[in-house]
Amino acid sequence: MSPFFVMSLLFGLTFGQTASVCAPTEYTIHVEKRECAYCLAINTTICAGFCMTRDSNGKKLLLKSALSQNVCTYKEMLYQTALIPGCPHHTIPYYSYPVAVSCKCGKCNTDYSDCVHEKVRTNYCTKPQKLCNI
Repeated sequence: MSPFFVMSLLFGLTFGQTASVCAPTEYTIHVEKRECAYCLAINTTICAGFCMTRDSNGKKLLLKSALSQNVCTYKEMLYQTALIPGCPHHTIPYYSYPVAVSCKCGKCNTDYSDCVHEKVRTNYCTKPQKLCNI
């Protein structure tokens, strides 16, 4: 083996986690209520990107702590509230949503994250659309 290959391999193993690209990313969510006249398109930020994962073929031989299944998740977030236009007086016209301030590679916390990626497209409007830039 060449010294260059060995050094590249050692560098990759040592600093592989730093190659993760997990950061706040612009995202548009669409919100509508049956009672309201409009669909609201909200520009926000979510955590998205690639995190290094280690999954061994010898899962049964290793402790669970030795396996690393990291996802791009919130490190710091805040909540914003938007007003959905065209709602009747008896309807609560507010919608609160998370805004990613910073992100990290870590375990997925189901208290505030959807840890399953579904292929179904549900982020669209069925009513006339209003844009909300917060």
